[in-house]
Amino acid sequence: MLSRLVSSKPCVLAAALSLTAFVSGCGGSSDGSSTVTAATSTEVTVPVSAVTATVLDPGSEPRSPVRLTPSTGTEQDVILTTRSEVYQQIDDQAQQDFSTPELTLPLAATVEQAVDESSPSMMVDLVLGDVTSSDPTFESSLSQIAGSGAGLTMGPDGSVSALRLAPGSAVPNVGRSALEQAFYQAVYRMVAFPEEPIGVGAVWETHQQVLSAGITIDQVGTATLVSREGGRVVVDVRVEQIPDQSTWELPNGQGQLAIESYTMAGEGTLTVDPTKPLPVEGRFTVTGEQMYVDVEGMTRLGQSQTDHVAWSTPEK
Repeated sequence: MLSRLVSSKPCVLAAALSLTAFVSGCGGSSDGSSTVTAATSTEVTVPVSAVTATVLDPGSEPRSPVRLTPSTGTEQDVILTTRSEVYQQIDDQAQQDFSTPELTLPLAATVEQAVDESSPSMMVDLVLGDVTSSDPTFESSLSQIAGSGAGLTMGPDGSVSALRLAPGSAVPNVGRSALEQAFYQAVYRMVAFPEEPIGVGAVWETHQQVLSAGITIDQVGTATLVSREGGRVVVDVRVEQIPDQSTWELPNGQGQLAIESYTMAGEGTLTVDPTKPLPVEGRFTVTGEQMYVDVEGMTRLGQSQTDHVAWSTPEK
C-alpha cells in the first residue's frame, strides 16, 4: 500500500513526514484537523501548543526573572531566514528531494497590545517585505508576498501561543505554503524563559508538543543562560524530539505506518532584547533520520531532514 500511496500522492506524504511543520507543501493542513480557523478567505489562525519550563540550575547571582516587556506601539525590524533539506527513499528506489530552498523574510513587527493587567499576552503584528529565495525559479512564486500580514500572540516568557497568517489574495499556493512552513519552523525554535529568577549559567528544561500529520511529538529543550548584559540576553538551546506513540496515522485516512526509528535533535543560540518582541539575533539547526514501515512490514520509507532557522537585525 505504501508504494502506491507515495507514487500517487508524494506531496501528501512528503509534507506529512516533515514533522516540524503543520501545513503541507501542497497547501492546506497536513494533519487534517480543525485547529486552523479561517478568519477571512486568506487569513488563518493556528494555535501553538503551550510550553512548560522547569529550572534545573538557577545560575549565579544576581538573579531575576527574564520577561519580555515591550510597550504598546514598540516597533522592530528583523530578518527571518529558513531552509529545510528533506530527502526520502522507499526501499531501494531512487531518493526523492522534497527540500525547501532558503527563504529570507524581512519582517516589520509592531506590538499592538502589550502585556498588562487586562491582557496576559501581547499581540504582535507583522508586515512582510520583499521575500527572496536562493532558488531563482522558486523566487518567482514569492513576488506577491510583500505587504502580506502575519501576527503572533506571545506570553511575557517569550512563548508563542498563536500564529496568524494573512497572505495577500494574489499570493500563489506555493508562496503561501512556503510562508507557512517558514513561520512554523520559527515559532518552535524560540526560547521560553522560566518564571523563577535566574542568573548567568542558569539551566532550564522545556517541554512542548509538536502536533503534525497524525502524530504527537514531545520537543524537549535544554536552555542555558550564557550572558545577560547591555540589555540583551544570550541563550544556548538544545532540543530533541521524541514521538509519543509507535504508530503514525497518515492524513486523510490513508492508513498507518509504524515508526521503526526516529531521531531529530539540534541546537542553536538566540539573543533576546526584553524590550523587543522577537529575537534580535540567532541561529538554530535541527537534523535527524526517521524510518517508517507499513503495517505488513513489506515496505520501508526512510527520511533525512535538516531544518535551519536564523534571525538577524538589519543594519540601519
